[in-house]
Amino acid sequence: MVKVPVKIVSWDEIVEWTRGLSQKIKDSGWTPDVVVAVARGGYVPARLLCDFLDITDLLSVQSQHWTEAARAAEKAILKYPYKVDMEGKNVLVVDDIVDTGETLLLARDYIRREWRPVEVKVAALQWISQVAKFEPDYYYLEVRDWTWFQYPWTRLEDLQQFIARILREDERFKDRDEVSLAELVDVFVEWYGVKPEDFGDYWELAISRLREKGYRLK
Repeated sequence: MVKVPVKIVSWDEIVEWTRGLSQKIKDSGWTPDVVVAVARGGYVPARLLCDFLDITDLLSVQSQHWTEAARAAEKAILKYPYKVDMEGKNVLVVDDIVDTGETLLLARDYIRREWRPVEVKVAALQWISQVAKFEPDYYYLEVRDWTWFQYPWTRLEDLQQFIARILREDERFKDRDEVSLAELVDVFVEWYGVKPEDFGDYWELAISRLREKGYRLK
């Protein structure tokens, strides 16, 4: 049974989803003046939304909950807080996905309290409704079963963390001096339900990076 179900998301899907999300925002009749990306996952969707909504003002805040791919920290934290005068502005806070929703809530509440805009709303490409602590004002897709959506802007980072987690936690690899790639591939598919070739050249890049970090993969 797959331990961490992974869905690999393409660039084309990101553009399609963001365009659909922008239309939902337009249809609501509410118009944001400023878009704020929740770093790091919200950067690309936020920039695309600016394009589709014809908005020029884009800022970011860094709120994080995930310490590595598919592994959460105990609580979300806001890094590098700063203040901006948003008097008279409507602010749209954007992230890629709402899973627990803690990072998005933290960013929204901070902006509302410290930046003092007229109104703050939140948007995400996806909302995992069964685990999220709240429903965002705008989302494009509702996800009913928890899945790790592997976005194109974190291919290499996630792959390294996926592989490192296997080597660290799987009993078959503990206390091994070396691990063969053939063995690793089989266990990778077992853990995540996707194949290395699904990641294209990123698989070889990830293996190379891990070797540089001292992992003995032969």
